[in-house]
Amino acid sequence: MNRRDFLSISSCCCGGFLLAGCATAPLTGRQQLTILPESMINSQAIGAYKQVKSKARLITDKDKLDPIIAVGNKIEKAIKHYFKSKSLKDPTENYEWEYILIDEPKTLNAWCMPGGKIAVYTGILEITKDDDGLAIVMGHEIGHAVARHSLERASAALAVNVGAIAADIFTGGAVSRTMNTVGQTGFDPISIGIFNPFSRQQESEADYLGIIFANLCGYDISASIKVWERMQEKMKGKEIPQFLSTHPSSGTRINDLRFLIPKVKIEYPKIENL
Repeated sequence: MNRRDFLSISSCCCGGFLLAGCATAPLTGRQQLTILPESMINSQAIGAYKQVKSKARLITDKDKLDPIIAVGNKIEKAIKHYFKSKSLKDPTENYEWEYILIDEPKTLNAWCMPGGKIAVYTGILEITKDDDGLAIVMGHEIGHAVARHSLERASAALAVNVGAIAADIFTGGAVSRTMNTVGQTGFDPISIGIFNPFSRQQESEADYLGIIFANLCGYDISASIKVWERMQEKMKGKEIPQFLSTHPSSGTRINDLRFLIPKVKIEYPKIENL
């Protein structure tokens, strides 16, 4: 294949992706590449969630699970109310919300799969402390789903793979040989140069959406600073350099949130009688 043919084919592929998959992230307005259908990602999430529930140590004690469901329900209602009040399409209109609490004291995590399938690990409750902190963490995870981050990551991976295959054909296999060589060193330039910064951007966007949702519900979003200060202390000496990580450092998040909190309080005030 000559250079002109390669450029023609790769341009058509990339152009087709961009034309078919341009979208905008709710509230932030960030342009997104979403090649794959959202329904496919949501369907896969349902299956994965069922597997998690079948294998995890679930806590069904109402005294422990109900506070998580209560915070989640308020965020659900706030999102629906806000988008309806602004005559905007509700990104959660087809969600089938579900909440589980997993008994893993050492796991400082929570997540929300596409379609509203949420899990909270008992370990993160040491960091959240109260409903305000829980709303920050759950709002962040729901922010990932609302902004379609899983769909976006899958689409980006597909686009990069297609581009890499095309480049490998054009270079006679030089790309794959180079990647095999650097892969043996444990240094992944695609992850560090493309996917890690992309993932950190999504995490920062979820932080922003999370405090928006929490503030709409009337929670104290200044708790977000305390949450990340506690996380920073817990992870002291364990955080890897930010450029190698898929997440911003705790310090970066704290600084960003200090800047965003006053803005969010003005632009996204509490919804009364939620």
